[in-house]
Amino acid sequence: MMSILGTLFIGLIAGFVARMLKPGDDSMGWIMTALLGVAGAFVAGYLGVALGLYQQGEPVGFIASVIGSIILLVVYGFFKKK
Repeated sequence: MMSILGTLFIGLIAGFVARMLKPGDDSMGWIMTALLGVAGAFVAGYLGVALGLYQQGEPVGFIASVIGSIILLVVYGFFKKK
């Protein structure tokens, strides 16, 4: 339970950091930014477990969450343009 809360908290912050780091105009509100950050943290967690970087139930690192959030921001921007 605490790992999920930790991932949520880190994901919220990572979403805002990822939005600051990614160049370009992302016209979305802060709620969508936070949701993409949380989703990026969960994606980073699942990829980390699959690659053997994390153990199951271990909270995701901040840098991995930011990278996951940036990846989701790029994918979101790609689909939003179409």
